Amino acid sequence: MPLNLADIRQEYSQHELSPEDCLPDPVAQFEVWLHEAVQAEVNEPTAMHVATVGADGRPSARIVLLKGVEDGQLVFYTNYQSRKGQALAAHPFAALTFFWPELERQVRIEGRVEKVAPDVSDTYFASRPYSSRLGAWASEQSQEIPAKSTLVKRAAMFGVKYPLHVPRPEHWGGFALLPDRVEFWQGRPSRLHDRVQYTLQDDGSWRRARLAP
Repeated sequence: MPLNLADIRQEYSQHELSPEDCLPDPVAQFEVWLHEAVQAEVNEPTAMHVATVGADGRPSARIVLLKGVEDGQLVFYTNYQSRKGQALAAHPFAALTFFWPELERQVRIEGRVEKVAPDVSDTYFASRPYSSRLGAWASEQSQEIPAKSTLVKRAAMFGVKYPLHVPRPEHWGGFALLPDRVEFWQGRPSRLHDRVQYTLQDDGSWRRARLAP
């Protein structure tokens, strides 16, 4: 019997949200919700959907792990030569989405993206497990390969080259997104969900408003 997707639905009722409930700064509010997601032991609380637009104008999206919230910016790391790296070089803007179904919450964050300082990327890279550091050298991310064995051989090759200290490849590092629009979504009964949107004003302040679901 075919699956009827139209019949799949869930009623949300755990929490409420209003602009008055939210902190003045959206990144601070995000950190509160992220902390609550970690404390609730939701599955992959730092996983985020990252949407970019390539030089050809086509959007693309993928799941990436958030690795830091620093100076009001959200930081993640990748191969700069990957599809997302090339897209961000062409159009340095991205949209992030976090979804924590256990808490019936979603956060959408949009803004300009730039590379983090090389020393910041160096510090994070050095904190990664040895095998992950080798993987950054072995994987020519987003490029076609003839077989999985190609990756294994490249990892072994770089393991011989760097038996102890693995330097950060120049093509690998961090991106930081500086938000200019943030939306917090809290699931509510009867699809009358609570949505609070922050928009950055010309004077650097944030405007909060309730949106219709």
